[in-house]
Parts: sequence; C-alpha cells; structure tokens
Amino acid sequence: MKLVDIKKIIPHREPFIFIDEVIDIKPMDHATGIKYVSPDEYFFKGHFPQKPVMPGVLILEAMAQLGAVILLSGPLHQGKIGYFTGIKKARFRKQVLPGDTLKLYCKLTKIKGAFGYGEAKAFVGEDIVCEAEFSFVVDSK
Repeated sequence: MKLVDIKKIIPHREPFIFIDEVIDIKPMDHATGIKYVSPDEYFFKGHFPQKPVMPGVLILEAMAQLGAVILLSGPLHQGKIGYFTGIKKARFRKQVLPGDTLKLYCKLTKIKGAFGYGEAKAFVGEDIVCEAEFSFVVDSK
C-alpha cells in the first residue's frame, strides 16, 4: 500500500504523516509499515542541528499511525478518526538517524466498542529501536 492509499484511510497529512508504505496488513489485526527517514525531515533542523536524531515521540506517532491504518481499514471504522488515549511501557533502544529506514510493526490486542489496545515495535535493520503498548478511542462521528 503506497502513501496515496494510506491517505485514503487515515486523516494525517504532511508534515505530520509518518508512514510511507504498508507492506503487510490484516485489517483489525496487524500490519507492517515503513517510514523512510529522509535527511530533509523538518524536525532534524532543531533536533539536533549538529547531531540529528528522530524524536522518540515521532517514532511513537509513526507506530500509532500504523495502528490507525489497521483499525480504520476495517469496515466498522472506515472514515473515522482514531485518537491516542494512552501509552504504556514505551522503551527507546537505539537512535533513528537521517537516512534510516524505520520498519514498524503493530498489532491490535483488544477492541471493546470504541476503545482498544495495541502493541507496536519499530526497527532499523534487525535492531529494535522502540516498543510500546498503547490505547485508543475511535471518534463516534
């Protein structure tokens, strides 16, 4: 699934969309996605100018956006918006640098009505760079 298709599912747009491709998906269950971390990303200008590093919160956001693709790809939630309600057990293991390819994996673990839970991991190569559990709610409108 290319970026143009992802934009049909989630409402995020530049400069705040952090998934470039979805390479595997089972709606309402799991997905694998890719973020190509360009040296020209806007956040590298200030984080940090002499030693650019992708902010951890943006890695979490990329994982959450992949979770939203999983959730909003299902027929029950198409056209809605998913919102973060919590993050647990977030761990940052390694830095994500300009030029890296960030591989994201997310699995929804529980959905009850409009509320749900998931777990996600991010990798650069074979190295895990971040992992977290999260909760979300789907906009009822």
